[in-house]
Amino acid sequence: MKMKMKKCKSCGEYTLKDKCPYCEGKVGVVYPPKYSPEDKYGKYRRILKKQLLKKRSD
Repeated sequence: MKMKMKKCKSCGEYTLKDKCPYCEGKVGVVYPPKYSPEDKYGKYRRILKKQLLKKRSD
């Protein structure tokens, strides 16, 4: 039996169950994004990270 972390699609909570124990919503398996040397969204991720760090320091 494989145990895979799942995330609720409606409330965003993590669980190992087939149904969200918090809101009874649907869950999906959480997979990390595939690595690509041509990271299409890397630029946007770095901009978001800078904005979040700036917001925390303010």
